[in-house]
Amino acid sequence: MKQTLLVVALAAAACAGASSAVQAQEAVDKATAAAFDNRMFAGPLGAKAYACFVRRYDANHLAQHPKQKVSAMKLLVSAEDAPEDKTTNYSFRLGVTYRHRSGNFDSSGYCNHAVATDSGHEIRFECGVDCEGGGISVALSKDDKSAIARLASIRMWNRNKPDDDASEALLAGADDKIFRVDRVDTRECAELVTDRKELAALRHK
Repeated sequence: MKQTLLVVALAAAACAGASSAVQAQEAVDKATAAAFDNRMFAGPLGAKAYACFVRRYDANHLAQHPKQKVSAMKLLVSAEDAPEDKTTNYSFRLGVTYRHRSGNFDSSGYCNHAVATDSGHEIRFECGVDCEGGGISVALSKDDKSAIARLASIRMWNRNKPDDDASEALLAGADDKIFRVDRVDTRECAELVTDRKELAALRHK
């Protein structure tokens, strides 16, 4: 039975925050969710699967979107089989560079299983950062060659300053609400991964 979800629980931790991009949505059946997984990860999941999407905005695009703060974006979506829970766990890592400031910024968190928008025309993952850090939603283009990332606010960290004081929010301004990022080889998202075992698995995909 389909249920309307107003808030998506993303983690069991006490400070887990739901994605700020979450809107009213409906759960989808297993077949629809499996079909979306196949589209997102370009095949059956297996024990662990990755999908990497990248966009580097050229001068022409940025000139047409003068208020866009982001000059480049990398998005890594992961799915891992959790046999003990009889489920699949989803997560994301997001990396951005800004057009008017130096440094590389990133964020990460967990995603819920696939849901549908109220209209039912789009299936997506809703992903959030713990401790009310906002989040993103991730859908796919019709040809599955690009991801459509939407955000209202998401906490980002400066990789060169690994402490709490280095965090700040990327807010959805006039030109930073929706990002279309293109599917690429998963190795292009290697810089977003810090765990050595996971990095090795990613590079062999």
